Amino acid sequence: MLFAIGFLVMFTIGGFSGVMLSLAPADYQYQDTYFVVAHFHYVLVPGSIFGIMAAVYFWIPKWTGHMYNETIGKWHFWLTAIFLNVTFFPMHFLGLAGMPRRIPDYALQFADFNQIASIGAFCFGLSQLLFLYVIVRCVIGGKPAGNRPWEGATGLEWDLPSPPPYHTWVTPPDPSLIDVRETEAG
Repeated sequence: MLFAIGFLVMFTIGGFSGVMLSLAPADYQYQDTYFVVAHFHYVLVPGSIFGIMAAVYFWIPKWTGHMYNETIGKWHFWLTAIFLNVTFFPMHFLGLAGMPRRIPDYALQFADFNQIASIGAFCFGLSQLLFLYVIVRCVIGGKPAGNRPWEGATGLEWDLPSPPPYHTWVTPPDPSLIDVRETEAG
């Protein structure tokens, strides 16, 4: 859930910078600068990566049959969110200062913010090792997940054991046979 909420916050930051880009007088200054790069990455990275990570954290107990360590999952989220901002937020200032996009080398006046963004990018990449660790630990073993590891899980897929066996149903299941008490609670 942290990654889903984090997606909303980061995507909103990208949306606000998009509003700035939509203003014709301001866009004259922002056009083809690193401000556009920052906007693009604030929309694209949380929009795709945060969504994928939220889905993996939701489904990995069902896929592997094991629960993940929530503390490490929280560390993964916070390090990812912090270093995403350390990487992309300085790019707004670079764009406002006039650093153009698509250049092989930049002027010395842009070195400080580029150094901060580079450090943030390396730390962002390193924080993804926690994600890899969570996945490997779930595949190897851990606390059993059970059929319904999450509160309010009421679909047919949650009636199967975790991990689901191959060839789960010989005949298609009847959705009306789902336990009514569980669907009313959701």
